[in-house]
Amino acid sequence: MPTRPQFELPSYKEQDPAVAERLKRIYARPLVLDVRRLGKTFTTRSGDIDALRDVSFQVHRREFVTVIGPSGCGKSTLIRILAGLENPTTGHVQLDGKEACGPGADRGMVFQAYTLFPWLTVKRNVMFGLLNKGRGHSQAEADAWQWIRMVGLEKFAECYPHQLSGGMKQRVAIARALANQPRILLMDEPFGALDAQTRMNMQSCLQQIWQNVNITIVFITHDLDEAILLADRIIVLAAHPGRIAEVIEVPLIRPSAFDSPPHRRADGRSGFSGDASTLE
Repeated sequence: MPTRPQFELPSYKEQDPAVAERLKRIYARPLVLDVRRLGKTFTTRSGDIDALRDVSFQVHRREFVTVIGPSGCGKSTLIRILAGLENPTTGHVQLDGKEACGPGADRGMVFQAYTLFPWLTVKRNVMFGLLNKGRGHSQAEADAWQWIRMVGLEKFAECYPHQLSGGMKQRVAIARALANQPRILLMDEPFGALDAQTRMNMQSCLQQIWQNVNITIVFITHDLDEAILLADRIIVLAAHPGRIAEVIEVPLIRPSAFDSPPHRRADGRSGFSGDASTLE
């Protein structure tokens, strides 16, 4: 009886030289996010439950990091702590070397649920944070248009959320978060409620935005294919309690994002604060 041929699958730890060089450049950049020994315990009637325990990782400028793991591993708890919506029980979160306590304009957040203001148009939703920061109406409107065009919704600027599809609503949510010029964009399974085709379109849209804007992204997902497609690195969480099981450097050649110029506004300024000239 003939023997079956044996196939040896390549290890994901083996990297193409171009991938290794790209990751080396990423690690040479300044840290944006530094998470140290983070823990979160919830007290219930039946006792304490450790949602997160001893979670530590770092994210560099313009890096795209995805977090993946089984249900109940604390992914959403982690992103809410990073956004300042939950307080950790132990550990620290630092943004640009400073303690991140409570919500702040330096962190943009996009949720899975559609969190737009239903009584405001697309343009007004994007302008909301700008106006609250004291920007004049005409300047806020001009800035909002930059982001509305970037997400491809200029024809729908005067529409209300109930007139939009799910993918369009998430585009507005992304534009609204980016309009405030955060240092980091936090995304909690933002495409989880979308159908397969719309999800693929949104993944492509997010990649294009990330390639042309000076932004660092931490992206929560339960979809391994999505994590591999989008990320430079994948943080794998184990459950009960939530903890880091592995950090995977994605061994695929990514789009040449670091050679792309940052997004420029009509007035010639970079779409984000910071020294855009230092982008690779």
